[in-house]
Amino acid sequence: MKLVLPIELLPVIRNTQACLQIDILPEKIGARYPVEVGLVGDSRLTLNALLPLLPRKYESDFLDSKQRAMRKWRSLLEEQGSRNDRPIKPQIVATILSDELEDDAIISVDSGTITSWAARYINIKKGMLFSLSGTLASMGCGLPYAIAAQIAFPKRQSVAFVGDGGFTMLMGDFATAVQYNLPIKVIIIKNNVLGMIRWEQMAFLGNPEFDIAFTPIDFARYAEACGGKGYTVTEPRDVKPILAEAMSEKKPTIVEVHVDPFDPPMPPQVDLEFVKKMVESFSKGQRYAKRIGLTLYGNQIHERLRDLHHHDHG
Repeated sequence: MKLVLPIELLPVIRNTQACLQIDILPEKIGARYPVEVGLVGDSRLTLNALLPLLPRKYESDFLDSKQRAMRKWRSLLEEQGSRNDRPIKPQIVATILSDELEDDAIISVDSGTITSWAARYINIKKGMLFSLSGTLASMGCGLPYAIAAQIAFPKRQSVAFVGDGGFTMLMGDFATAVQYNLPIKVIIIKNNVLGMIRWEQMAFLGNPEFDIAFTPIDFARYAEACGGKGYTVTEPRDVKPILAEAMSEKKPTIVEVHVDPFDPPMPPQVDLEFVKKMVESFSKGQRYAKRIGLTLYGNQIHERLRDLHHHDHG
């Protein structure tokens, strides 16, 4: 029997698999996958009730294999989050921000490629709160979420981790944070494009990017004009010290970090269809095909060198 939680990607349907779904909303049972048994209730309470009914398994091969895979995945993220390439990799911004978060921090994330960087590289600990627009994926939510969190929890660190595309949609709200003296911290990944739209056009549709760039905005000067504090980061070596300084500010603060616009949030496993669509977009005249191709190739070289290094020291 396979346990399927509502947010899991659809598994491959096999005749030997039965599916049990737990959901707090009865109308969601069987909505995305054929279900043999549907249980309505809180997942923690339901699983706690089911556990005593299951025979204990003492073979640990499956668990061991998944733990090894997780250690390999974390090692890959650690390597990707510590590269000092120029332009700055968005991964290192998320990694360093993670180190600057307090134990009870509230992190609000916008929709787009920023969601992937946050999910992979920010270490959410017990006691923290994490918010994003997970169902509708509405852009522009990061800043107002952070403002609301700071009002609700004035003693806690409230951080918005956003892309420049999402931030521009509701950037006027930063003036509201200044007006009410809410010391939120807004970390902006700045690449002057709607990044997720670029990669969807290429990797899902096989088309060259279209109408995804916008005029650069000096967000640091904007923060100062509103009465807050603004920082700009253009060099990898400056990410850590400037983030550390910004997080200690007592007024609303924006940190804009200029990052590599050609580094996509690649899926953990790249299938043939993904590669086919990317090549198709190149053949149709993708404007930055060479830059994107070099970035993808460079990332692969880094991963191969990392694997060789781990093998030599294994």
